[in-house]
Amino acid sequence: MGVEEAALEAEVLLRHALGLERAQFYARLSEEISPDGRTAFEALLARRLRREPAAYIIGRREFYGLELEVTSAAPIPRPETELLVEEALAQARRLQSTCPEPHIVDVGTGCGAIALALAMRLPAARVTAIDTSQAALDLARRNAARLGLSERVRFALGDLLSPLEEAADIVVANLPYVPSGEWERLPPEIRCHEPRAALDGGPDGLRLIARLLDEAPAHVRSPGALVLEIGYDQGAAVAALAHKAFPGSAIAVKQDLASLDRAVLIET
Repeated sequence: MGVEEAALEAEVLLRHALGLERAQFYARLSEEISPDGRTAFEALLARRLRREPAAYIIGRREFYGLELEVTSAAPIPRPETELLVEEALAQARRLQSTCPEPHIVDVGTGCGAIALALAMRLPAARVTAIDTSQAALDLARRNAARLGLSERVRFALGDLLSPLEEAADIVVANLPYVPSGEWERLPPEIRCHEPRAALDGGPDGLRLIARLLDEAPAHVRSPGALVLEIGYDQGAAVAALAHKAFPGSAIAVKQDLASLDRAVLIET
């Protein structure tokens, strides 16, 4: 299995080795690389050839217009997850007349991508970011500090919704949903480098999602909303769990830009 977008990733690694932004890199494209620059680039390239993700090698990843620090303490934010931010923003607009300062909870925050994107775009919101990993929360706190959002986001260590001190208006969750039996078939970039506990969702991939839906009715206000990321083939199963947890609520399966099921939306 080859490395996808190898040319683009090689450019990213070379720019990182040389300490150049993209505009600077292209402005100096005709210059010869120094011996030190070549040595640094070859070291980064060797890591990538061992299938370490480029985002971990350079230590950052862009998500919803924010540059985030990323480490192996948390999964790498993916473009598909930006759909959760869009849906949460839409729900904040829906609730604005009755809830101008919503309490938004990001369950399984990882590096803080979703929580920080929402805090940046909803200055009136109160955001709580929860994770079971102290290392992930430390990473998310660093990202919040660099983005000037430390006073806007509360970070809490704990399982699912258990750390909540008050009910949520909107819950957003990108929980593990990869079925355990599929783990060994994943690309080595994921299987060998990203934290399995943050991605492996048990035998059917829904272990934590089902638990969250069991807990959620006691923690989510009405009117309110939940937005849950899912696997491409889990829409019907998660929608059924949602109907059981929130009977009578509006429930929809949302697709990403590739027209794959990517999220379940519950309007309480």
